[in-house]
Amino acid sequence: MTLTSSNPGMPGPGVSTSPLRDPAEPHVARNYSPIPVTAATAEGAWITDVDGRRHLDCLGAYSAVNFGHRHPRIVAAALGQLDRVTLTSRAFRSDRLEPFCAALAELCGKEMVLPMNTGAEAVESGIKVARKWGYDVKGVPDGQARIVVAGGNFHGRTTTIISFSDDPDARNGFGPYTPGFVRVPFGDAAALASAVDENTVAVLLEPIQGEAGIIVPPDDYLPRVRELCTRRNVLLIADEIQSGLGRTGRTFAVEHWGVVPDVYLLGKALGGGLLPVSAVVADRDVLGVLHPGQHGSTFGGNPLAAAVGHTVVDMLAEGTWQTRAADLGAHLHARLREFVGAGVVAVRGLGLWAGIDLDPGLGSGKDFCLRLSEHGVLAKDTHGSTLRLAPPLVVTESEIDWAMDRFATTLTVSDFTASADAAQTR
Repeated sequence: MTLTSSNPGMPGPGVSTSPLRDPAEPHVARNYSPIPVTAATAEGAWITDVDGRRHLDCLGAYSAVNFGHRHPRIVAAALGQLDRVTLTSRAFRSDRLEPFCAALAELCGKEMVLPMNTGAEAVESGIKVARKWGYDVKGVPDGQARIVVAGGNFHGRTTTIISFSDDPDARNGFGPYTPGFVRVPFGDAAALASAVDENTVAVLLEPIQGEAGIIVPPDDYLPRVRELCTRRNVLLIADEIQSGLGRTGRTFAVEHWGVVPDVYLLGKALGGGLLPVSAVVADRDVLGVLHPGQHGSTFGGNPLAAAVGHTVVDMLAEGTWQTRAADLGAHLHARLREFVGAGVVAVRGLGLWAGIDLDPGLGSGKDFCLRLSEHGVLAKDTHGSTLRLAPPLVVTESEIDWAMDRFATTLTVSDFTASADAAQTR
């Protein structure tokens, strides 16, 4: 496989004959409402379904597939490690962990790495570290640590994380909630400053809010937050799980504003699209507050994950992926802006990451994504009539154009209305 993955020409929509195309999945918990496409194989930026139809993946597993499906360099690293050792637990050392952590720390400009598995684990771990730092280093009274977060946030769906969410779908019905969090509007540095007090140990933010619809903050926001955190002796924690590792045209989204956080939370693309790999990355004066027995993970930092993660870090250290995302992202956003005023209300984002607000009169984002999938393009709605695009960084300019042509077709009133009517009868 090469970066010029596949000829954009692909079969048009057809009638499925396979009973697996839209499976009922009776044994799967219904915490998702997927687009009715059943993947069988994937390579590069393309997914082939069980009927043999090919779809351009413009979601990229929420940035987990930044380097494309089954990138040969990452697959080779995984296969090589599968022949050696895959899991020891942290009860024993492996020869893969320290090299991986050293490389990731260097990429981040930090000193230490706490390896975990999922993004939500990284967030939970970051919260624990911030509280411990607050008690041991800052001197906050025991049990009084507070963390300031932003409205519209998405950091995962564990019990603690939903405790400071304002998304009713994620939060309602799952109380009682974990205390110790203060929520203020995203992008409002003055409100954030007012929320910080002597017991504040951290500010936890997504530099660009993903689930909220790829919301880019005002240009002065993150620099003002950085200055505030430094002045008030508060940790700035950047959740770069979706925005980081090349997605926005920089290694980390915070770089667009010249900001360096105290703590990076990483995940998704760190696993190369093969397995869950996440990490908390910070200097020794922060991560050094943890001692044996205070935190752990059986699978965190396992040899297989470390081999894959190290390969991803090496690829990012070359700098070509960031440049590719910036250049192709400029093309993607230029094409998307063509639709503003013609069914699209607004387009936002950086690099190969875009949030698109559709005219609400046309229907929901879910309706649009269903119809778009029938034209061979996979995307995902978020709130209401908003959808997001995050194609793998291996996508080509011609493939972007191919997707945008089908986006234009789907935007036509007759096409979109037919899809919405069909969805209501399902």
